[in-house]
Amino acid sequence: MQRVLVAGSTGYLGKYVVREFKRRGYWVRALARNQSLKKLKETGPFLEPPVRHHIDEVFVGEVTEPESLHGLCDGIDVVFSSIGITRQRDRVSFVDVDYQGNRNVLDLAVEATVGEFLFVSVFNHHLIEHLVRPREQFVEELVSSGLGHTVIRPTGYFSDMSEVLKMAASGRVYLIGEGSHRINPIHGADLAKVCVDAVESPEREIPVGGPLTHTHTEIAELAFSVLGKTPRITRLPAGLVNLAVKMIRPFSEHYSTLAAFFTTAMQLDFAAPETGTHTLKEFYEEIASRL
Repeated sequence: MQRVLVAGSTGYLGKYVVREFKRRGYWVRALARNQSLKKLKETGPFLEPPVRHHIDEVFVGEVTEPESLHGLCDGIDVVFSSIGITRQRDRVSFVDVDYQGNRNVLDLAVEATVGEFLFVSVFNHHLIEHLVRPREQFVEELVSSGLGHTVIRPTGYFSDMSEVLKMAASGRVYLIGEGSHRINPIHGADLAKVCVDAVESPEREIPVGGPLTHTHTEIAELAFSVLGKTPRITRLPAGLVNLAVKMIRPFSEHYSTLAAFFTTAMQLDFAAPETGTHTLKEFYEEIASRL
């Protein structure tokens, strides 16, 4: 039986990955922060499943504190990491987590001669390099580490798309420009299958999106339709939005970077090879039933 470490096990994707590895017969060790242990037992905010019963061993540690990680990769065949800052509010930077946190796990994986390291980054990274530099710096070091590895590059998660549903529920959706750029976000369960498949894949980079591609306008209209509301969409000039994001930076570099990532993504096409079976409409319907 192969043994896998899942780093990022309490997040949207991580929970689905834990479940998928266990379904395929892996022994699963999950890395979790002490403050996040409860999340393993609960359904997540985007309906990701409780997974404590799928985990053989919980390893409590902080990726930003190397002294808490001793033995993390001992006896492990495969490491999976989706570690990164999203809405985290600790006083840590993207360099601290997206780069150094993953680097701390990689160092232990190299020391333990792990066979395969799977890492989740972002699609179209070359177009937003300045916004994802810490994450891509880690990718560069993973590639040069000598370990077997695969970098999975999803377009976006369904959990990200929930923000549009929230705006629609409040009565109005704000888009940047005409809303004509295209994206095919992917459900966590579908992406988890791609991640676990990657263990046996000869590919070193896997771009991936969900089964249906939408414009941002279509996503907004879908959200209103699911809620039974008349669409009310405001289109903001891209230049004005970009200026506003820059003005946030002196007050919070963290939130400015997050805002820049999402607003820039809305001004580009993020359509990757289509896969999976879960649709955004089904996800919205399920989320809406709990609003």
